[in-house]
Amino acid sequence: MYTKPKKMKYLFLNDINPVIRFLIISDVVIIGAGGLLGPIFAIFVEDFVVGGNEVVVGIAAAIYLSTKSVLQIPTAHMIDRIKGERDDFWLMFIFSILSALIPLFYLIVRTPFELYAVQFLLGLFTSITFPTYMAIFTRHIDKHKEATEWGVYFTIIDITSAVLAALGGFVAGYFGFQVLICMVVFLSVVGSLLLWPIKPYLRFK
Repeated sequence: MYTKPKKMKYLFLNDINPVIRFLIISDVVIIGAGGLLGPIFAIFVEDFVVGGNEVVVGIAAAIYLSTKSVLQIPTAHMIDRIKGERDDFWLMFIFSILSALIPLFYLIVRTPFELYAVQFLLGLFTSITFPTYMAIFTRHIDKHKEATEWGVYFTIIDITSAVLAALGGFVAGYFGFQVLICMVVFLSVVGSLLLWPIKPYLRFK
């Protein structure tokens, strides 16, 4: 007798191994936190950076993306050459926390140059966390569930980001960007700490 598969169980992270489960939960919180500020980042720059305009926003985004893109290949090459997952885990965990704290600098930036420096640091740290995260995710993804688990990852993250993007605009409008940035940092740190439970399941040798 044919039984309709319970596909919704995957959205609640059932039937997924603990490493993938916590990796997804961590990224949902971290990327969701970034979604609080991301859609209205341009407004923040125009309001708080002296001379902040469309050009400054564009350059800031370009610095972050180019730094991340150029540096993540050397990082990926390095971690592939080292056996075991000790290096992957510690690089991912430490630099996830450091990345989570970066938005605090937005509270004190006042010039485009200061903003560009912050964006460079964020790109640098992300160039380390991204390949290490992907390496661990790839090694531990459940066999024959690769498409499903990647689908779950992006579905939950997209839904969370959509909800928090709307919430971010509300918080900034009613409570100010300072409160919003503190929320981003708090949630990002929580998301980074959620990586810790995967440590016992990794191959450290």
